[in-house]
Amino acid sequence: MYVCVCKGVTDHQIRQQVSDGARTWREVREATGCATQCGKCACFAKSLTREAVHEARLEANMDLAYAV
Repeated sequence: MYVCVCKGVTDHQIRQQVSDGARTWREVREATGCATQCGKCACFAKSLTREAVHEARLEANMDLAYAV
């Protein structure tokens, strides 16, 4: 789904940035250009970023638990 129509950024692209190591909204915004034009998508994009980071941290914790 498109999150930022102005820059053509999708939810998949935001999640991919987090998967690739981004851990802050600033990092995602700089990498994708999301919310840098009109800004109407910023609240949703920030929320999506937080959710993706939370999921990435949970996944990393699970990986650590299974490694022990």
